[in-house]
Amino acid sequence: MNHDEDRIALFLDYENLAIGARDRLNVNFDLQPIADAMAERGRVVVRKAYADWSMFDKDRRMLTRQHVELIEITQRMGKARKNSADIKLVVDAIELAFERSYITTFVLGTGDSDFTPLVHKLRELDKRVIGVGVEGSTSNLLPAACDEFLFYDRLVDRTDRRDAVPTSDDASSDDDEDAPQAPRDLVATVVGTLSGLLRSGDSAVRASTLKRALLRKDPTFSEADHGFRAFGELLRSLGDQGIVELDGRRGDPEVSLAAEGSGETDAMNLLVAVVADSQPAALSGLKRQMRNRQGDFNERRLGYSGFLPFVKAAAARGLVALEWSDEIGDYQLTSV
Repeated sequence: MNHDEDRIALFLDYENLAIGARDRLNVNFDLQPIADAMAERGRVVVRKAYADWSMFDKDRRMLTRQHVELIEITQRMGKARKNSADIKLVVDAIELAFERSYITTFVLGTGDSDFTPLVHKLRELDKRVIGVGVEGSTSNLLPAACDEFLFYDRLVDRTDRRDAVPTSDDASSDDDEDAPQAPRDLVATVVGTLSGLLRSGDSAVRASTLKRALLRKDPTFSEADHGFRAFGELLRSLGDQGIVELDGRRGDPEVSLAAEGSGETDAMNLLVAVVADSQPAALSGLKRQMRNRQGDFNERRLGYSGFLPFVKAAAARGLVALEWSDEIGDYQLTSV
């Protein structure tokens, strides 16, 4: 048995999920998209769902086929029933965290912010917590508390897209040519995160480390939302664009920023030249002037999260002077 893989305990606040899927998505809840997502993350060793099952007879049969233990909540009226289910789920999760130390990850299927204290406590106990909820009925407080949060709506969409992919007999042999291009905001997020990891660490950054850092910044981050089938496909796309470099190994490659070394020196020299020709130069419009001289200029390829950090780095090296001007409401650059 592979003891390096995550062992997952799945807890479903079933009424929250089922009603959210019905009211927000107009579909019957199906566990399979969640099961598929968990299979990609580790080995599920505990499956529990909490509800008054007299309300979900058909769902009960579906969950039983998925080997989910059904926890019956005694039928009560309104909020009393909800509170009973919440408390039972919380007690069972905390008890399991103490009794089964080999469980590394807890998955909470709910959008209810009442479970936020449970998330905090499980993380205090060194457990990874993944939330799953219907987007339109999930509290804004819950995703930020989790290590990762998956919206059920998007999991269903991914399942539908995967089912629509042509079979190997029908697929074109040049799939890579049809790979999606990362949008600009995604490129900025990935490069900014990678740059920070490279500057703060003393070792190489692997793809898995980069993905974990992205999830710490935004627990709802998913490359699938941008059309990529896997994180590795996203990185290969960025590599093809000359933004990052991969070491070529399969599985968990090392990731670095492209265009390092002399490329940064050339970019700084370009900035100095543009400022000298138009000083005092306002920050706004300065990047456009640089691109007029060098069309492929891109500070993000050099590891900077934006143009201002790039300019501040040049000022810190004594190449240009940078000051804020109240008169124009912008930074101004001058030669030194």
